[in-house]
Amino acid sequence: MVTAEFIHALRQIEKEKEIPLDKLLPTIEDALVSAYKKDYGGTGAVRVVIDQTRPSVMVFAERLVVEHVEEPANEISLEQARKQNPQAQVGDVIEVEVTPDNFGRIAAQTAKQVVLQRIREAERDAVFDEYQNRIGEVMTGIVQWREGRNVFVNLGKVEALLPPKEQVSGEPYRFGDRIRVLILDVRKAAKAPMVIVSRTHPNLLRRLFEMEVPEISDGIVEIKSVAREAGARSKIAVASNDEKVDPVGACVGPRGSRVQSVVQELYNEKIDVVRWSDDIREYVRAALSPAKPSSVQITDPERKSILVIVPSSQLSLAIGREGQNVRLAARLVGWKIDIRDEARLAAEQAGAQQVAPETGGPEDE
Repeated sequence: MVTAEFIHALRQIEKEKEIPLDKLLPTIEDALVSAYKKDYGGTGAVRVVIDQTRPSVMVFAERLVVEHVEEPANEISLEQARKQNPQAQVGDVIEVEVTPDNFGRIAAQTAKQVVLQRIREAERDAVFDEYQNRIGEVMTGIVQWREGRNVFVNLGKVEALLPPKEQVSGEPYRFGDRIRVLILDVRKAAKAPMVIVSRTHPNLLRRLFEMEVPEISDGIVEIKSVAREAGARSKIAVASNDEKVDPVGACVGPRGSRVQSVVQELYNEKIDVVRWSDDIREYVRAALSPAKPSSVQITDPERKSILVIVPSSQLSLAIGREGQNVRLAARLVGWKIDIRDEARLAAEQAGAQQVAPETGGPEDE
């Protein structure tokens, strides 16, 4: 017999853990079928019914009607069968109640195990759904431990994995460090959902600016593009939907306070905030900041190629260390950028003009 207190306890679990009782009971009944077969044997079909109104638990099993019972777990005598069904005949299979006297205790123990298992599953599913809905968001976590090159970050309900390819070279990730990470992916696992986070993704930079600059969250300033080489340098292009608001100034903040907050979070990664323009030539000029080109020419619109001419004094600044500045600029605007030295280009053109008469041709002969 299942007591009223037991049903009450199930209803409390339903309320506190938000596990519907109508979904919980079938699982308990299935578990009780397994428990019955394990303890009492039998090869026929077994059915367990939990009646919440009485309350009680009843076990029903199929039995083969025979003259003389040799296997009590599978057979029933014709005499006993006709007490339930006067039309029963030898060879029939009938369902009879076979609830053992102590089955209430077994039911309570089994139900407890099922409930605990369902609670773990429900909590795991709830955590999975929560973080699945937060993919692309930034969360603050605390570095917990390392395993090889992997770093694990406590996000509150889970310990997220920061794999080597999502780590920034040079960042320390010391135990207890508070860091912001971008939720990249969530995968189901046996014990708890596996949350994958990143410190290198360009969207981490985008989300950090959204958090620091109210004009972005309000829709006044828009981030058009982000190009990032994590740990070294990034460029972010911004535009304003209000002519009274300077998008670059809004992102930089008073005395550079807003951009500096992002820089500090990224362990002093250099960040260039540039003004977006629908004129690709102006956009490229801004993207190559701090260099100041003397000329920008579109060479192949279909292939998105552009030629930038800079004074000799600006060449190294435009290209950047190991080509970083022009590489980031090209990624930011989405065009191939060819940079040429103004003085050298002029010399090459002058040399080409002098050589031209000496090359000869049909008219010279």
